[in-house]
This record gives sequence, C-alpha cells and structure tokens, in this order.
Amino acid sequence: MPFRQQIDRTPTASQKWAKYAGTDILPMWVADMDFQSPPSVIAALHERVAHGVFGYTDPPASLIEAFIDYASRVYRWQVDPAWIVWLPGLVQGLNIACRAIGEPGDAVLTFTPVYPKFLHAPPLGERELITVPLHQHADGQWRWDVAELEAAITPRTRLLMLCHPHNPVGRIWSDDELRQLIDVARRHDLIICSDEIHCDLLLDEGTQHTPLASLDPDFASRTITLLAPSKTWNIAGLGCALAVVPDAALRNRLRRSTLGLTPAVNLLGYTAAEAAYRDDGIWHAGLIATLRENRALLRDWFAQSSRLKITIPQATYLAWIDARAIDAENPLPVFEAHGVGLSDGRDFGTPGFLRLNFGCPTNLLQEALNRLEPLR
Repeated sequence: MPFRQQIDRTPTASQKWAKYAGTDILPMWVADMDFQSPPSVIAALHERVAHGVFGYTDPPASLIEAFIDYASRVYRWQVDPAWIVWLPGLVQGLNIACRAIGEPGDAVLTFTPVYPKFLHAPPLGERELITVPLHQHADGQWRWDVAELEAAITPRTRLLMLCHPHNPVGRIWSDDELRQLIDVARRHDLIICSDEIHCDLLLDEGTQHTPLASLDPDFASRTITLLAPSKTWNIAGLGCALAVVPDAALRNRLRRSTLGLTPAVNLLGYTAAEAAYRDDGIWHAGLIATLRENRALLRDWFAQSSRLKITIPQATYLAWIDARAIDAENPLPVFEAHGVGLSDGRDFGTPGFLRLNFGCPTNLLQEALNRLEPLR
C-alpha cells in the first residue's frame, strides 16, 4: 500500500523535515505530504530526464489540453486556452495579483485565519492589507459575516483574495456563499483572486468543487483563479502553477507584472503537471481514502480532549486546532516540547491556534497523537 509506507525524507533537503533536524520532533507543519507521487508522474519524469536535453521550454500544448480536459471533466468548467497564464508557483500568483490590481496605496482584503502568504503579499506589493475575521459557528464550521465584510471595504479597496477551499479551516465554500462574495465584489467594483490549489482534496462525501469564476459568467471577467497540481499530487518542489484569467485586459496586466521578475516554469514542472492531470485517478482515490482515515483518527482523538478543540476539515489535509487552553498566544513551544512540530496560528493571523498537516502515513499520525496524549 503506497500510503502506508513511511519514506525517509531526511537526506533530500526537505524543508519539512530539515526544520527539526537533530531533534526528536515529528514535522507536521508545512503543507506537503509524506507520500510518493503517482506512478504515472514518476514515470513521466523518468522519461523526460532520459531525453537528456533540458533547454528553455514553452508550456506544452499537450499540457494545456490535459488541464482543459480535466477542468471540464472534474470541475464542469469550460476554460479557453487563451485564459491561462503559467506561473512557477501559486505564491507568485498571489503576489503578482496584488501588484497587477490597482496602484500602490490601494487596499487588498482577505479573511483570517488564512495561509500566511495572503497576509504577506499586499504589503510586499505596496498595498494596504485589510483583514476580516471568519467566525466559528455552532456546527463547528467557519464563515464570514457579510456586514463585517462590507464595513471593512474602503474607497481604495481593489482586490479580494479568497482561499477556496480554505487553508487552514478546511471549508468548502458553498455556491450560495460564493455568490455572496460575487454580489459584494460587484457592488464595490472589486476583483476576486481565488486560490483554489486544494480543490482536488475534498474529503466530505458527495462534494464537488465549483470554481468561483464558473458561477456567474457576467462576473468571470473580474476573476483570477489560481490553481496548481502541487498539493494534490505532491509535486510542490517542481514549481508549476497557473492563473485562469478570462478578461484579456486583466490577463495582460497580470503578465506585465511578471516581466523580469518571475521565471518560467521549469520543464520538469510542466512534465509532472501534465502527467498529474492525465492520471487515471486510482492513486488519487487511495489518497482521499487515506486522508479520510486520518481525519477520522483526529476527530476521535480530539473528541476525548478537554483542552484542545479541532475544526474537522471538509477539504485539504490540514487540521486547525484551538490550543488557547494550553497558551492563548503561543502554544507551539508546548507541542514541540512533546515532540510534534506544527504551524503557528499567529502566522495565519490567529494566535492560540495551530495547524496540523495529516498528509502522512496513518501510523506516523498515530505516533504524533501518542506524544500529545499528556496535553489532551
């Protein structure tokens, strides 16, 4: 079983494992998985390396075809090839969007807690960052408040950045919620940049990803959709992402913002991406089954805790933990002292919380939970 095997990543300069090198701390922080990529991806890379010539490479027509077919089949979204801008990573896409929309001094709005790069990108682009808090409801799920959102918008707000599905709270935003955002953006003349990198990691049965840009054809021209095969097929180190931008003028602004700053995607990134989008789905089904098993293990363990609370994610391999009963500001050192390294909630805009990456063999997750038993 490929998802049961524990692979030693310590000799590979892995960021995830190098952080705690020389200690007895299990790294469950940065968002990559400890699983091998699909056999089809590995085989495609071997074949490309065997060719032996690694010159400058344009986006292959076959990759564009593979992505368009995948988007149509899986997301029910018809993408025009002209809409695609290839990028070396999704983080670059967030930063480029901030620079392409509006002018220095304008504002970018997002919801917290959120993936830290959402909070870093606006100031790096000389934009004001505006944050609106998500609120956890009685059903355990996090939601925005539309009145709070509208109250936060200023005359200089130009861009709303959305994480869909959400990292770190794991929400699959409903069509109705997405339409709320579209209505607000339309009233306030905003562009929406939607990071949908986790959209193939839906864990709730019977769910299907709906790209925000596909919901309203009249609003699609005001959208930037960021996607990548990196999270789902565990190829983040190969650096291949894309922006889908239906409006030609907006697309040109995005491209201009990359000139001289953003390198082209490397050829092995293109190769792996195409193999991922063409994969037969058997590996992906095994991944989802494993992540569901790990999620259930987390749910049952935290249900017995008097001090720690967990948000059960609808999507992603990331769990959001309320550890304020351990330390309201910085509980991370306590968890590290027990041998588990997580992501610090302060980086996501929410002190007292932690993010746990459960994209690993189940026995490794169980070992982490055994170490945390004294905190339960």
